[in-house]
Amino acid sequence: MWTINAEHSVILSMEDLTMSYGGHYVLKGINLEVLRGQIIGYIGPNGAGKSTTVRIMLGLQKGYGGKVSLFGEDIRTSGVAYKGRIGYVPETAEVYDMLTAREYLVFSGGCYGIDEKRAERKGRLLMDQFGLADAFDARLSSFSKGMRQKVLIISSLLHNPDLLFFDEPLSGLDANSVLVFKEILARLAEQGKTIFYSSHIMDIVEKISHRIVLLYDGRIAADGSFEELKAQNKEGTLEEIFNQLTGFHQHAQIAEDFVSIVKEV
Repeated sequence: MWTINAEHSVILSMEDLTMSYGGHYVLKGINLEVLRGQIIGYIGPNGAGKSTTVRIMLGLQKGYGGKVSLFGEDIRTSGVAYKGRIGYVPETAEVYDMLTAREYLVFSGGCYGIDEKRAERKGRLLMDQFGLADAFDARLSSFSKGMRQKVLIISSLLHNPDLLFFDEPLSGLDANSVLVFKEILARLAEQGKTIFYSSHIMDIVEKISHRIVLLYDGRIAADGSFEELKAQNKEGTLEEIFNQLTGFHQHAQIAEDFVSIVKEV
């Protein structure tokens, strides 16, 4: 069980964070502190504001209200140096298909100030750990979805970041690779890395997260360990807690109606 001690300092904080598009507020006052070494399961229905908050924290979204601090500094005034301490795997990412894995990882490493030889060496070693040693000089256009996902994960970790954002990182991975990746997350957290993990696969979030933050309608609807959320909501699984807190109880009826339409001649 993850516990707070003197080494767990605040890595990220949001104070009254708001964001609107055309007068419509998608974030309605988010207040959150995240500590060093925590794996945060960051969940919520589509449109809840998850992607917007992540984009703000990455420095990709301007025009927000409130304050966001990473590593103790306001990102509005701290410059861009903090981005060198962040790793990111988006839900959908474009890779340069005509590059080989070697070329792509050298390029990614160069963006973080890693020289070519070091990026190539680390990239080759990490590819080997993922069972992709023979594909190091193959073009990414020849890679399967799972192989591309592994390359993206490697590129996000190549510079040994302190804060990681993973959005549906298991997409395309086989069962063995999922087990390896879950263990990697646990080891990274033990080393003090802070991880934001966003996924719609509730059982994975439930198992790997030290803390679960549920965003709903632009606000934090729940924040705590799975055990704490379960005790508060008297539900058995994170999926059931999610449905209870978001007020979604129509899944069975929708499924029945859907299948009845499929059966129509």
